[in-house]
Amino acid sequence: MATAQHVAVREVMDIRQAADYLGISGDTLYRYASEGFVPAFKLGNRWRFKKNLLDSWMDRQSGVVTPPAAVEPKQKKPVRSAL
Repeated sequence: MATAQHVAVREVMDIRQAADYLGISGDTLYRYASEGFVPAFKLGNRWRFKKNLLDSWMDRQSGVVTPPAAVEPKQKKPVRSAL
């Protein structure tokens, strides 16, 4: 009986891991990162990709809107009256 291979998805991925995760070629992902199309950062001279940022990016690209986290409105400072 064959078992499914389980590949751990890391929180920070290199270009090969991120390309596999996104289902695109490494060359395409490298171009996207260089053009600023996908969220990425360089560590030394190598591109790195955070899984949560890629997930959010994919949601935006597919039209999925995630509700923003609840933020309490800022309290305004009381206005001092002119004397």
